[in-house]
Amino acid sequence: MPGPSPTPRPKSEDTAVLVDRLVDEVARRLAPEIPRPPAEPADSSPESRGYALLRLRVLTDVRRAIRHLEEQAARSAAECGAGYPEIGQAVGMSRQGARRRWPGLIGNGAQHPTHRPPSRST
Repeated sequence: MPGPSPTPRPKSEDTAVLVDRLVDEVARRLAPEIPRPPAEPADSSPESRGYALLRLRVLTDVRRAIRHLEEQAARSAAECGAGYPEIGQAVGMSRQGARRRWPGLIGNGAQHPTHRPPSRST
């Protein structure tokens, strides 16, 4: 009996567009008191400024969370036997780039650094 068929992988461009939409939706949901961006980019009203600053804070928090999830995924990939070349390829960088980003992740029984969950500064 054949095993389950592999899940089709979306193209990188399709994934990027979807992620952009999802992150934008998360930012809007986390900042419900400011419903929409201003219609005019040059609008300097307090509401527009408040929206821009709140959206920036939310997106910064999203970036921290994504970095934390990337760290977990890289560690998991390494624990499953992936090497720096594969990890680098998965994130669109060279083996050397992956090694610089996640030093000590692979090889020589190196201990993985303890990673704390992302914190939000006030």
